[in-house]
Amino acid sequence: MINKRGVGSDYETLAMEYLEGEKYQILERNFHSRWGEIDIIARDGDYLVFVEVKYRKNSSCGNPLEAVDARKQKRICRTAVYYLSKNGYGDSKPCRFDVIAFEGEEVLHIKNAFEFAG
Repeated sequence: MINKRGVGSDYETLAMEYLEGEKYQILERNFHSRWGEIDIIARDGDYLVFVEVKYRKNSSCGNPLEAVDARKQKRICRTAVYYLSKNGYGDSKPCRFDVIAFEGEEVLHIKNAFEFAG
């Protein structure tokens, strides 16, 4: 039996290492609210970046990007609003929503993968 939570955590760690290599500053990991969870919150220059990490062993399990559907995007956005409020950021703080997808050994980082869905 595969421990999906453990596998997910391993790929979140790989995503953090990737982002750090790209000079992102990691602020939070697994930030929770009543609306959901954000895998990684990081700073890229002036931007706060809310990152969703997805993994699929291969394409027969479906494209990992397809798992970040409209419903998931809305949950991430609601959690991002809570994070911004909780941490005293104003409405003018530039933010973006990225997805880091792992399919087998391939890493795909999509910046600004979706717009705010409130």
